[in-house]
Amino acid sequence: MPQQQPLGFVEAVLAVVSDIPSGMVATYGDVAALLGSRGARAVGGVMARYGSDAPWWRVVRAGGRPPSGHAASALAHYEREGTPLVATADDDGYRIDLSVARWRP
Repeated sequence: MPQQQPLGFVEAVLAVVSDIPSGMVATYGDVAALLGSRGARAVGGVMARYGSDAPWWRVVRAGGRPPSGHAASALAHYEREGTPLVATADDDGYRIDLSVARWRP
């Protein structure tokens, strides 16, 4: 059974995600680091369980890959927001250009 995250951690993750500006992204690890944690997987768990009302597409996997299983639906958000993308030959078909779009508060 997956470990439940403390409510304070959930709220903190969602607060950081809501601060990511349009057209920018942060990795799961970036969000964890901003919270003083190394728990990128815990951030992913929070986003999977509670992130549907947050700008979830702005939290990406390492290397700029879109959230797992959501590449198609995230693409519309990236295009609308003008997020810099790079075409790839993998299953997702693109990644976010982290050198340009990575958010560093």
